[in-house]
Amino acid sequence: MHVTRKRRYPARMSEPLLRHATATVHGRYLVQPPSTGAADRWLVGFHGYAQSASIFLPELARAASAGDWLVASVQALHPFYTKNDDVVANWMTREDRELAIADNIGYTDAVCDALEREFGTPRAIVFAGFSQGVAMAWRAAMRGRRAPAAIVAAGGDVAPDVLDASRAWPRVLMLTGKGDAWYTPARLEAEAAKLRGRGADVRTHVFEGGHEWGDAVAAAVGALLREVGAGLD
Repeated sequence: MHVTRKRRYPARMSEPLLRHATATVHGRYLVQPPSTGAADRWLVGFHGYAQSASIFLPELARAASAGDWLVASVQALHPFYTKNDDVVANWMTREDRELAIADNIGYTDAVCDALEREFGTPRAIVFAGFSQGVAMAWRAAMRGRRAPAAIVAAGGDVAPDVLDASRAWPRVLMLTGKGDAWYTPARLEAEAAKLRGRGADVRTHVFEGGHEWGDAVAAAVGALLREVGAGLD
């Protein structure tokens, strides 16, 4: 068990006072406009830990292979270097958690504001997350300014702070691999049952594989996008 030890200061030093200052930072996101039709259907995705917008964009694009969806891959606000000198990012840690959650929700709203200014008002938004990015998809959907048509959660927990959200639940697709040792199928089913108890239309899919966004996830998400799109036509 990890034990956090309290730092000891010299006798003449008192415990420091913790304060927070507001800072303006810039996040990045990658956009692939639709190849056909108007840009009024959005698939907005959030990558996993130690990934980036550029890593996740092709995975999202595979799901939107029909080409009639705008695909946006949003990068976390906390970049760092890997041992190979690649730049990746992290959504948050346990430190200053509530402040980070508020910052991330505001950031997601700002990305959607920018997309709307550039491409026009969407008729449907699907928020999708993988691994650590799943919590972002839940928060963007249930605590952000725009109500989505659906949420995709692949290999990650339901963010606990959205369980009592006042917004009506959209369609939900929850996925994990049979061999995922972290987000196990049993864990997925338990969380799905909890959401169904709150009135959510939840579909689950357990695929052959592990902790990944692979062909099976892309196919399932693609089917959901076609369903959402059919409701608009």
